[in-house]
Amino acid sequence: MNADRSTVIAERIQQRANEIFPEVVELRREIHRHPELAYEEVRTTVLISETLIGFGITPEPPLLETGVVAVIRGGKKAANGKLVALRADIDALPLSESNEHGFCSMEKGKMHACGHDMHTAMLLGAARILVEMKEELEGDVLLVFQPAEEKAPGGAKPLLDAGLFRRFNPSAVFGQHCFPNVQTGKVAMCKGSFMAAADELYFTVTGQGGHASAPHKSADPILAAAHIITAVQHLVSRVVPPHEPAVVSIASIHGGNATNVIPSQVTMSGTMRTMNEEIRALLHLRLRQTVMHTAEALGVTAELEIRNGYPVLFNDPAVTTRAMTLCGEYLGKKNVIESEPLMTAEDFAYYLQACPGTFWQIGTGTPEQVKGNTLHSPTFNPEELALKTGSGLLAYTAIRFLGMP
Repeated sequence: MNADRSTVIAERIQQRANEIFPEVVELRREIHRHPELAYEEVRTTVLISETLIGFGITPEPPLLETGVVAVIRGGKKAANGKLVALRADIDALPLSESNEHGFCSMEKGKMHACGHDMHTAMLLGAARILVEMKEELEGDVLLVFQPAEEKAPGGAKPLLDAGLFRRFNPSAVFGQHCFPNVQTGKVAMCKGSFMAAADELYFTVTGQGGHASAPHKSADPILAAAHIITAVQHLVSRVVPPHEPAVVSIASIHGGNATNVIPSQVTMSGTMRTMNEEIRALLHLRLRQTVMHTAEALGVTAELEIRNGYPVLFNDPAVTTRAMTLCGEYLGKKNVIESEPLMTAEDFAYYLQACPGTFWQIGTGTPEQVKGNTLHSPTFNPEELALKTGSGLLAYTAIRFLGMP
């Protein structure tokens, strides 16, 4: 496709994204008013399905109890049956909103504090644009409105296990995530390992309780827990090579309820983040050894449960390079920036294990960088102009990627 043709397509999509912007805003706000937690997104599923049907897009038979999958069939069928997948997540978080705008959450203890309402509205906006341009599509576009990203095991792996990519076989998959530290109108992209594998750690330290005035007659699990916390912190600096990013954090500890009683048990929990599967496996091994031997040295026993979370999110370098070019065509090169790897986790990683693709940060921030406007915060308040950017960008990326030589 020549430069003049790509410019014409970009301008057409930008104009259409601008025209449907008020409708996309209202969709986002409706979803925001009625957040639903992972695996509970019944109302949101109905809203997405009805909206797609209104666009003339028929949802596929459901693969899971919640979430929606649909296909836009292109008018110009590619000889190789090319298909591109676009994904948005639809679930909310279990926290109460503290904003004061006119469309706050109406559901107690539930809030779209990670931008999934934005992601869903953007993909609906992209679907509206793409179905109107379907005769120009040189292939098909798979729309994936995925449930349960916020709660392991997530919704991506169950969708794949149910045969999503076996049935539709995409040649590439794209997704985006709101980031308030990136200004609205910009995207940030990263080739290769972008987000970390995230594992949950659960410790149980068991000793012998007793009177706090006679600790020598007890086996103190609180003292042992303190040593375990200190010992595991050394693993990153003394086991992991300096050039490999890794994090081990103990985030909670519970034990005892009186000033003069040594309890018999302490529980702790935390997280481990890695960017390398070999380092991940090594840390699993050394964590277990460290916990067991530290406890043994202090006369108590300790158990460690490691719950494997999402894997490393690896952006295919070739697809990411192409996506950066396409985003530059649509937004202007100055609005496409490179991101450093992040220690957050995302179950989009499972799609990227099954299919080449890329996942980028879409800016929802403002120049003022308002305090409290952070992900997973009760005051998270993304700039809604990003809805226009995200809707058009997804549509343009799909059209141009399908049209690649």
